[in-house]
Amino acid sequence: MNAQPNPALAPVAPPSTPATPPARQARWQDVLPPAAILGPSIALLAAVIFFATQSERFLTGQNFSLILQQVMVVGVIAIGQTLIILTAGIDLSCGMAMALGSVVLTKFAVDHGMDPYAAVACGMAVCVLIGYVNGALVTSIKLPPFIVTLGTMNIAFAITQIYSQAQTVTGLPEAMTFFGNTFRIGATSITYGTVLMLGLYLLTWLFLRETAPGRHVYAVGNNPEAARLTGIATSRVLVGVYMVAGLFYGIAALLSVARMGVGDPQGGQTDNLDSITAVVLGGTSLFGGRGSVVGTLIGVLIVGVFRNGLTLMGVPSVYQILVTGILVILAVATDQLTHKKG
Repeated sequence: MNAQPNPALAPVAPPSTPATPPARQARWQDVLPPAAILGPSIALLAAVIFFATQSERFLTGQNFSLILQQVMVVGVIAIGQTLIILTAGIDLSCGMAMALGSVVLTKFAVDHGMDPYAAVACGMAVCVLIGYVNGALVTSIKLPPFIVTLGTMNIAFAITQIYSQAQTVTGLPEAMTFFGNTFRIGATSITYGTVLMLGLYLLTWLFLRETAPGRHVYAVGNNPEAARLTGIATSRVLVGVYMVAGLFYGIAALLSVARMGVGDPQGGQTDNLDSITAVVLGGTSLFGGRGSVVGTLIGVLIVGVFRNGLTLMGVPSVYQILVTGILVILAVATDQLTHKKG
């Protein structure tokens, strides 16, 4: 009779240890910024290098601070423009909304003796109202954003001229010019308005990246019907985007007043095109659903660096406009080719 082996005496195999995954090797692609802003980043770096070789005054802290001061108003407007373009829309009324807001908040404080902070709130409310009208017309009547904002641009311009009688508003209270004041870091003077602009970019970046409403903005711009089928209230998102953009235009109005020291009814007439230029140069697609507010900041800096550098070189302003137009066409052409390839 064969003896059966005793299971208890059988050798026990050592427990298998899971294979340790090989250490992930760092790749040079991991160091680069995302593809959407890689091109604008390279363009900005190339522009800085070029102008640094043309003028010894370019690579100074004071000059960089001046560039940020020059672009802070358009930079804040461009944040609102970015949100709208991400939804496949466009806003031509942004500059005139900003001008109307600046006139309202200054006249309420100077002519009507309103508390400066309440007057600022009224000016911003006017800009938000314009944004609401834009969003409501786009969503309820299904009018193209281009046509809607073209109409509200003209309406805002007319109201601004009528209300101000085409006269600048002077004698502003100090509270309204605070963001035009400066503080020093070393030998460089920096305006509080510049800090506010950069802070708004940071908050908007976090909103779009980390919150559900921010992701809804991308979803609506990418495919509104698919977004609706997933339960996203697309109309509410669009109206909200236009209203938030209006709030940014109101903040830009305050920065414009702080920088200029007056309420200027003639201001903002080219800010709509300047903001669109910055957004497009920053890599945000005009087809919606793709882009980044970080890219917009880079686009704003590209425009500012080119204008500042060409000025230091003594190039007439008409050639600055020419260069900006060429950059816009190249950026839009790249976006179009990328969209078709996708």
